[in-house]
Amino acid sequence: MIPIARPSIGVEEKKAVQDILDSGMIAQGNKVKELEDGFADYTGTKYAVAVTSGTSALHTALLACGIKEGDEVITAPFSFTATANSILYCGAKPVFSDTDADTFNIDSEKIEEKITSKTKAVLIVHLFGKPCDMDRIKEICDTHNLILIEDACQAHGAEYKGQKIGSIGDCGVFSFYPTKNMTTGEGGMITTNSVDIDKKCRIIRDHGQDGRDNQVMLGYNYRMTDISAAIGVEQLKSLKGL
Repeated sequence: MIPIARPSIGVEEKKAVQDILDSGMIAQGNKVKELEDGFADYTGTKYAVAVTSGTSALHTALLACGIKEGDEVITAPFSFTATANSILYCGAKPVFSDTDADTFNIDSEKIEEKITSKTKAVLIVHLFGKPCDMDRIKEICDTHNLILIEDACQAHGAEYKGQKIGSIGDCGVFSFYPTKNMTTGEGGMITTNSVDIDKKCRIIRDHGQDGRDNQVMLGYNYRMTDISAAIGVEQLKSLKGL
């Protein structure tokens, strides 16, 4: 049987993991920061925040952008269930806007029809790595003062008019599941140019702590391990070489 996808794991990843195991620092540490810095540089964003999965990245990004109970988030109906589920995790309502028959991405000309007084954000999906119509979508979000979040879980390395996907909206979200362009086993990343979103994401992923034992909000245990990050650092090197 031919598998749909197979992760490419080489000797570099194996050695990197062994080095972390030998170091004794296996939870979130310097290797996570190395992956974050490298991924931010790769996407051309100021910040990148590593978490446990693409789903937790979506959830964290939405919370950091202020999405809460009663809000509406316009999104694509043709995507993995995590896209809509992450909106529901916030107590918000996913509002599906129709897809473009040629690209299977959200139809940028149908989005405005779904905007109501409760709409707070547009969560688009760059399906199969093909970028959405970002000029038009960004214009709509700017006109209606809506947050723009890019679900780039399948779009590592994709570009829109020379700009890396994940760097155009208020924030981008990536998955490092084994079927993606790069993997950490399980893992995810949030990219942003907003210092406020970056700070909130870091608080949310660490039990809502702004510093050790200083709880400032409801948070989650979404921290990536250095073991996963060690794989990711080597995978990112390969991705950069494509």
